[in-house]
Amino acid sequence: MTIDGLSVMVVRKPIKNMYLRIKPPNGNITVSAPKRMSDRTIAEFVRGRRTWIDGNIRKMASARERSLADGGLQGTRADTHTFAGVDGGAGVDGGAGIDGGAGVRDAADGRQADSRQADSFHGDSRRDDSRGGAAYPEVAAHFAWTEELRRRAAANINAQLPALLAKWGPVIGRRSTHITLRLMTSRWGSCTPATGRIRLNLQLGLMEPRFLEYVLVHEMTHLWERGHGAGFQRRMTAYLPGWKALRRDLNRRVVL
Repeated sequence: MTIDGLSVMVVRKPIKNMYLRIKPPNGNITVSAPKRMSDRTIAEFVRGRRTWIDGNIRKMASARERSLADGGLQGTRADTHTFAGVDGGAGVDGGAGIDGGAGVRDAADGRQADSRQADSFHGDSRRDDSRGGAAYPEVAAHFAWTEELRRRAAANINAQLPALLAKWGPVIGRRSTHITLRLMTSRWGSCTPATGRIRLNLQLGLMEPRFLEYVLVHEMTHLWERGHGAGFQRRMTAYLPGWKALRRDLNRRVVL
């Protein structure tokens, strides 16, 4: 559906209220609506939130530019080649994941919009390019992963991992059984405590080294603590006292 120049994906569900979500990195807009809701009511709902939409799209565009700047990729017009996943650190010694720009959500029942932090944790996610809706013009998708960028990112991470694992293994007291590098749709990293496997977003290889270190320490801490309660936070503060500032900086970027 196109509403005043905005491409909006409408998903009808057995729900009572409408919900609007803007998803990074390209600003795709989705409305979840009751099954019998008219198109006119949906359009009015979107129009009534246009200022909110535009503001969040601008923030998302800025976050995207920061992510591109990390890898020196501003203005990149790469080809459209993508890949499903790469094992860039096979056998390196060393289900939760760090979200990378989880999107913003607004409800039709008057509740305050919820801008979820990128530090929510979920299971692993392989790359999936089946995002619905069209990109907002301000954040048109000029960037695409190429084989060259993939190799560069993997090489950067693999060059740093041995020293990082040697540094943090003794501090944390546990080591991963396997570390895999892959493109993820919305996460910076994930961990399966039961198997000791850690997955890192390949994009970290195009970013400042401090972010790779933070995500690695975060995931290694999950080898002790599955959730993000007091125990997890105590360990993170003991291992990496500045982790909350790193999290804030990482949250200002989006997964490309």
